[in-house]
Amino acid sequence: MTGGAVRRLLFSFGTEEELHALAGREAEEREESGPAMKTTRTGPRAFTVTFESEEELREEHRVALSVGGLRLPTEEKPPVFTAVAVTLRGPFGAEVAVKGTVVAPLPDGVALAVEGSGDALLETLLARSAPGTDGGEKDQSLWDRIRGLSRMEKILLAAKAERNERALFLQDNDPQVLQSLLKNPRLTLDEVVRVAKSAFLTYQTAELILKTNQWAASLDVRVALVHNPKTPPVFALRIVPTLPEAELKSIARGAATSMALKQAALKRLQGGG
Repeated sequence: MTGGAVRRLLFSFGTEEELHALAGREAEEREESGPAMKTTRTGPRAFTVTFESEEELREEHRVALSVGGLRLPTEEKPPVFTAVAVTLRGPFGAEVAVKGTVVAPLPDGVALAVEGSGDALLETLLARSAPGTDGGEKDQSLWDRIRGLSRMEKILLAAKAERNERALFLQDNDPQVLQSLLKNPRLTLDEVVRVAKSAFLTYQTAELILKTNQWAASLDVRVALVHNPKTPPVFALRIVPTLPEAELKSIARGAATSMALKQAALKRLQGGG
């Protein structure tokens, strides 16, 4: 993206002060209206943004996508003019990959200039199977098939499941199924984050995640683990020194799952190592 295009986008967004004020208002509105779109870091300069609802997607289009922009919520903020790759995921499962350039910092992330037509992106991300179509019948058939498997069959299938099958296994309440899912070579980083957040996380599952360098290197995975009350304290405390200051402050202010974790975050902030 050219410097002129970036400057035009900055003008459309407003001044840096206006950007911060807008982000603050959006944050207040999100707290009132429910969960905000989710961002998963999938590489050094790669992110996946998931819109949880059609309303959320349309609002982002109204505010930013329609003028070639995107608000990217992220703790680790790339510098201005950094090129990034973003996978946008719509509320009904549609995905589209776009290239972006960081144009300004925001309180909760960064503002991007993204390539492509905002209207076309909106249309693509809102795509879904119409009720009663073959796609809907296949989804129901898949759900029925997975639900009808024995426990051992689920464990065996999870290790080689396709993406649509993995989406169902991620909701399973059997820790052995989740652990088997982690052995699937096609598992994506955002799927690992979902396992890390699971209410059915076990010691063995958390250990496997942290022993896999690619997953342990992801801030989103570590944050998911440290905020999951099912994560064994020994692992949560090991994660604390690897977290950015903003996350440490969040834990110290009361987001900790235990007093030991809160004390470890406070000690880190005070320079106690």
